[in-house]
Amino acid sequence: QVQLVESGGGSVQAGGSLTLSCAVSGNTLTNYVMGWLRQAPGKEREVVAAITWSELRTYYADSVKGRFTISRDDARKMVYLQMYNVQPEDTAVYYCAVKLRGAAKYARWGQGTQVTVSS
Repeated sequence: QVQLVESGGGSVQAGGSLTLSCAVSGNTLTNYVMGWLRQAPGKEREVVAAITWSELRTYYADSVKGRFTISRDDARKMVYLQMYNVQPEDTAVYYCAVKLRGAAKYARWGQGTQVTVSS
């Protein structure tokens, strides 16, 4: 089974930048989709970015497209979320998660890391 550990959260002013990291352990990741999801107060949990491990196909929510970049490092087995020009509405707990290619839901989750953006 894959295990996920997020890090890099913290407080940042609007317009600033932050990079989140996710350490991935387990067997082959060839058929995995890695995602960054967030849960903000009063909002539903949403997928903000995702990447297929092998093909590097990416997805971004409209709210973050052009500001966030998801990437992965196969050698280090890491997933990153680079956040630029962050806004107060980006404040949330961010989770790294994984699902099998073609699966409807993310099956494994990290513990989450808090991102707080002040105006």
